[in-house]
Parts: sequence; structure tokens; C-alpha cells
Amino acid sequence: MGDDSGKNTARAEKRIALTGFMGVGKTSVARHLAQMLRCERLDLDSLIEINEQRRIVEIIDGEGEAAYRKIETDNLKLALGKTSVRILSLGGGAWTVAENRDLIRESGLTSVWLESSFNHCWNNIRFSKKERPLARNKIAARKLFDDRQEIYCLADWHFIVKPDLTSFDVARQIHEEVFS
Repeated sequence: MGDDSGKNTARAEKRIALTGFMGVGKTSVARHLAQMLRCERLDLDSLIEINEQRRIVEIIDGEGEAAYRKIETDNLKLALGKTSVRILSLGGGAWTVAENRDLIRESGLTSVWLESSFNHCWNNIRFSKKERPLARNKIAARKLFDDRQEIYCLADWHFIVKPDLTSFDVARQIHEEVFS
């Protein structure tokens, strides 16, 4: 009989980064998952807005997307340094930056792609109070969605978020498959 204690400890200490298109539910899934695991979570977009003392839309509109991505990477480094954080939800574009993917992997986090249809994401974007500067209209959002799909595929795990699933359902599925 083998000793599974090391395996159980590794699962108990597993850290993940949730990625996927805007509006897929990364923040909500992270919140539920952190409650299930009784652990700390961090939302990268929120961290950026706190540290920069302005909204992401203000950064992108004022300085451009390239400047924002640099700020995002700097804040990702800070987030990854918080080893008590087991659940990290990324902004929709964070995973598209190769340096960010490398940082996440080097920090030992398992990446989890929450995939859904464009229409599901677009409906959530449209009815969200959060302004999305890179998806102000359906055509721009669709192009961004299509462009990012092949990059999201680089994640370690892949979960399909169906419109009939709640963020709690998705969190429960991730909990069972990744952390059990």
C-alpha cells in the first residue's frame, strides 16, 4: 500500500489561476471556490484598481492597452508573491501575454480556462455594471473573443461554462476535479 499523504498535501496546497474571456464569470467562480476551500482569493483587476487608484477603463483610455498590460504584469507579480492566495482570477487579457503565462507557471499555479460561447459572455458583458473598454460593442468584442481562443487553450485545465450552469456549479466542478 502506498502513502498518499504527499499527494493529499499537494492537492490541499494547490493554487490556481482562472482565465477566460470577459464576462465568463471568473470573479464569481473564484469567490465560490474560495468559500468551498476556505481559502484566500484575489482578483487581479481589483488589485490593479486598488494599487493604481483608478479604474481599468481610465488606464486603457488614458494610456492605451500596451501601458495597461505593463501595469497588469507588474500587479500580477505582486499577486503571485502572496503565497496565501490559492485562487487568482485574472482579467480577460492577462493570459494572452506570454510573460504572464510564464510567471503563473513559474509560481506553481495551475491555470484553468473557463470557456463559454461568445453569446453567453456578450450577454454578461452587456448587462454588467463594469465598463469593458476593449469590448464596447459586439463587433469589437467578437473579434477579441475569436483572437484569444487559441491562447486560452494553453491553460492546464479546461472547463466549459454552459449557460444553464451557475458560477457555483462551475466552482463545484472545479473543486471536485482539480482539488479532490
